[in-house]
Amino acid sequence: MKVPFKVDLKNKVVAVTGAGGIICSEFAKALAVCGAKVALLDINYEAAKKYADEIGENALAICCNCLENSSIIEAKKTINEAWGKVNFLINGAGGNNPKATCDNEYMTSDLEGVKDFFALDESGLKFVFDLNITSAFLVTQVFAEDMVKTGGNIINISSMNAYRPLTKIPAYSAAKAGISNFTQWLAVHFAPCNIRCNAIAPGFFVTNQNQKLLFNEDGTPTARTGKILAATPMKKFGEISDLTGTLLWLADDDASGFVTGTVIPVDGGFSAYSGV
Repeated sequence: MKVPFKVDLKNKVVAVTGAGGIICSEFAKALAVCGAKVALLDINYEAAKKYADEIGENALAICCNCLENSSIIEAKKTINEAWGKVNFLINGAGGNNPKATCDNEYMTSDLEGVKDFFALDESGLKFVFDLNITSAFLVTQVFAEDMVKTGGNIINISSMNAYRPLTKIPAYSAAKAGISNFTQWLAVHFAPCNIRCNAIAPGFFVTNQNQKLLFNEDGTPTARTGKILAATPMKKFGEISDLTGTLLWLADDDASGFVTGTVIPVDGGFSAYSGV
């Protein structure tokens, strides 16, 4: 793959969770291009293997349930046996769930048959929090042990939802705000160990998870897409490649060695725009 610039990552052993998805699979490819050995972790092994096969010899696909401690420990064991200790972690596992998503943006009393706030399912909320927050907590607990004595780098995936909650998705918005806060907590806690902890907060990118929210079945944009682009000064969705430069900058200890505890928006100006 083409990267905007190269950094020397030949001494990096990277574990990437959620690597069967669009964003984190591209992250894995970019890091491998720069010389890192990359383990692609995902509960969907076939998806992770597909991308690992595309990368080649510097990649390893591992089936991992990021909500089961035993599965995470087994994944780390596999990486340690293949390449040694992990010194770079990307917490990319996450997502939303329809059970935690409203149909309406605003609460009104005259909408019959609409899934409003009061109809949201507790199991959906718990699922979203577990998938985003609990997974990052458990995975970091396991993999950061490899870094405590030698240093390391942790990058979490936050979201524009962490800055301003989006309508309809209260659980996902709150969970991503939690990821940003957890990133800052980790940065302080691990500072004496020379472990840097930062997050990337993507703006609006078209992925498998949000495709149906952004486009109708016939391919035309939804009303929500119109609102998003109206609030994005650059008037377009991001391309996954737009995230790569930020990733590589944070990955390079020479370039960002004094950067920790930050949440960096890559959003076309969305977080800066007040609407007027």
